[in-house]
Amino acid sequence: MTEYLPSYVQSQWWAPDPAHMPQSASESRATEVRDASTGEVITRVSTDGLDLAAALEYGRTVGHASLGALTFHQRAVLLKQFALALTERKDELYALSARAGATRTDSWVDIDGGIGVLFSYSGKGRRELPNSRVYVDGAVEPLSKDGSFLGRHVYTTLPGIAVQINAFNFPVWGSLEKLAPAFLAGMPTLVKPATPTGYVTEAMVRILVESGLLPDGSLQLVSGSVPTLFEHLRLGDLVAFTGSASTAENLRSHPAVQTGGVRFTAETDSINASVLGTDAVAGTPEFDAYVRQLVVEMTSKAGQKCTAIRRAIVPAASADDVVEAVRARLAEKTLVGDPRAEGVTMGPLASTAQRDEVLRQVQRLTAGGGRIVLGSTDAPEVRRADGTTGPADDGAFVAPILLRFDDADADAVHTVEAFGPVSSLITYDTIDQAADIVARGGGSLVTSVATHDPVQAVELATRIAPFNGRVLLLDRDDARSSTGHGSPLPTLVHGGPGRAGGGEELGGIRAVLHHMQRTAVQGSPSMLTALTGVWHAGSAANSGGRHPFRKSLSELRIGDQVVSPSREVTLEDIETFAHFTGDTFYAHMDEEAAAANPFFPGRVAHGYLLVSWAAGLFVDPEPGPVLANYGLENLRFITPVSPGDSIRVELTAKQITPRETDEYGEVRWDAVIRNQKDEIVATYDVLTLVSKEPAAATEAVPA
Repeated sequence: MTEYLPSYVQSQWWAPDPAHMPQSASESRATEVRDASTGEVITRVSTDGLDLAAALEYGRTVGHASLGALTFHQRAVLLKQFALALTERKDELYALSARAGATRTDSWVDIDGGIGVLFSYSGKGRRELPNSRVYVDGAVEPLSKDGSFLGRHVYTTLPGIAVQINAFNFPVWGSLEKLAPAFLAGMPTLVKPATPTGYVTEAMVRILVESGLLPDGSLQLVSGSVPTLFEHLRLGDLVAFTGSASTAENLRSHPAVQTGGVRFTAETDSINASVLGTDAVAGTPEFDAYVRQLVVEMTSKAGQKCTAIRRAIVPAASADDVVEAVRARLAEKTLVGDPRAEGVTMGPLASTAQRDEVLRQVQRLTAGGGRIVLGSTDAPEVRRADGTTGPADDGAFVAPILLRFDDADADAVHTVEAFGPVSSLITYDTIDQAADIVARGGGSLVTSVATHDPVQAVELATRIAPFNGRVLLLDRDDARSSTGHGSPLPTLVHGGPGRAGGGEELGGIRAVLHHMQRTAVQGSPSMLTALTGVWHAGSAANSGGRHPFRKSLSELRIGDQVVSPSREVTLEDIETFAHFTGDTFYAHMDEEAAAANPFFPGRVAHGYLLVSWAAGLFVDPEPGPVLANYGLENLRFITPVSPGDSIRVELTAKQITPRETDEYGEVRWDAVIRNQKDEIVATYDVLTLVSKEPAAATEAVPA
C-alpha cells in the first residue's frame, strides 16, 4: 500500500502523477506515512499539481447550490444516513485505525464517537431547527406603536466554504465533529486531515462518497499540505483549525483573517487540569474515581488528546497516595504494544516524529523543575502483533510518564505540553491556591474536580469556569455514569478561552450558528412573515372558509385563522372551577383579599380556566387531520378577567414544520385571548401534530 493517498475534489478522486514531475521533486514533495507500531510504509502523501483554488470555488458554487436547495431537516436526515453508512462499514475504519496506533477502545472513541456526533446533530437539527433555510433568533422587536414596523434577528448560511484543518489524533471524530454542524448550516466543507493519519480520514470520506448520499460539492478532501490556502480564501469563507496554539496564532494573523473577513475558529493545545478535593482522601470514592480518570487520560489514545489531563492538582497531604495509586493502576491495567496484539491497552503514538516531539517536551518539563516519578523516557518493552514481547524497534512507543513538580509556580508545568501519555503532579495547600494553579494554564478546554463537598465544588467551579470551556464535577454520585474528563459531547461546548483557542466547535445548535450570519432585519409584518416563514401579528390572516383544523398540512397555510365567538365569565363559573380543581387561591374566592392585591380589581377568573375555555372556543371536535395537541409555550396572562367580562380567542397558524420522516408535522398556532374591550387577556403558542395529507376517513367530514 505505497501508492499516493488520493484527494477528493470537484466530485472526483485525484492523486498526483509522479510521471509528470522529476524524481527528485517527487521525493521531496511526497511524505511517507508509516505504520505507528512497525514502521512499515503505508502510503505517500502529496498535493503536487492539485488545483486548490478550483476546489474552493467548486464548494462555493456547486456545493452551495446543492446544500442550499435543502432545508435544515433534509440536511439533518442526510446526517443520519451518513452515520448509518459509516456504521455498516466501520470495521474497515477500525482496521486502519489500528495501523495509526489506536487500540480497539481508542478506535471506538474516534470512529463510533464521530458517528455519534452525526446522529446527535441529526436529532437536534430536526428537533430544534425549523424545516426551512432561515433560522429565527429571539423574539420580535416592535419598532412602531401601531405594529407596522418590526425588527427580527435571523441567521442565514455563510456564502463561502468551511475549510477544516484537523489534527492527527482523531482522524474520524475530528472531521465529523466539524462536518456535522457545517453541513446542517448548509455550508460546504473541505477537509484537510493531518498527514500521519490522513489515510483513515480518506477511508471515511470514501465510504460517504460510495454511499451516493453526498450532495455535489458538499464535502471535499485534500490529502496533503495546503501552503497557499489562505491566499485563496475570501469573505464568507470559514477556517476551523485544530492543532498547536503557535500555528493557530500564525494563521489567525494572516491578512485574510485580519482584514479579509475570513472567519477563523481554533481549538488548540490545552494544559488541562484535574483537581482532587481536600475531602477526597485515599479510601474515598472520589479518590478512587480521580485516580481511575487520571490513568485513563494518560493512556487513552496514548495521551494524544487535546482534553487529556496534563496537570494533576492534589492536596500536599495526598500527593504520595496519588502517586502510589497511579503506579498500582498502571501496573494492573496498562499493557503497551501493537494494538493488533491481544491484551494491549495502550498503543504507540501516531508517528515516530510525534514520539520524538513528546520526548523533547518531557525534557523541557524536567529542565523546568519536574522529576519523573513513574515511567521512563527509555524505549519501553512492548507486545508485538505476533504476541512476543521485546524492544519497540521502529514503533512510536512511549511508556506512561508521571512527573512531579515541587514548585507549583514553575512556568514549565503550566506552559509546556507533552502531547502523549504524560501528566504532571502539582500540590496545593488551599482551595484558593488550587484555583490559581488552574488559571495558570492560560485557558483550557476542560478541568475536572473530584470532591463530595458542595462548598469546595461551588468555590472551585466559580473560580475556574472563566478559564475553561467545560468543568466536570466528579463525585461518588456520578462517577459511574460520567462520560469522563476527556470526552467532548456534541450537546456541550467543546472549546475554551485563551490558549485553548477561543473557539466552540461543539455545543449543540450554537456550533451550527457559527457557520451562519446573524442579521437584524427590519420591515413590515408581512415582509418578515415572508422571510422567516413565521406569521407575525399585523400580516395577512385568512379567517374565512374551512376551519383550519379541517386542513391537512398540505392544505394549511401560514395565516389561516379562526376567530371564536365570545363567552361570558360568571362568578358561578369561577367557583365551579375552583372547587372542581381544588385551586381556591384567594384571588378567585375572596373579594376583599383580591381587591387588596395590587394586580386585581377584585375576584378574577383563573388563568387556566380561560385557557381551557379558549380551547373549547377554537377547537373543531370531529376527527380530522389534527392528531394531537402536545403542548403550550410562552403562556402569559396580561389582563385580569372579572365576573361579567367576556372572552374570545383568535387562533392563527403561525409556523408549519413538516417532519421529513413522518406522515405528520408540527403546527405552531398563535393564540390571543381578548376581552370585550378588545384588550389582550393572554397570549401563548399552541402546538399540534397534523397529518400531511387528508385521510380517507376525514375527507368525508363536512367543513
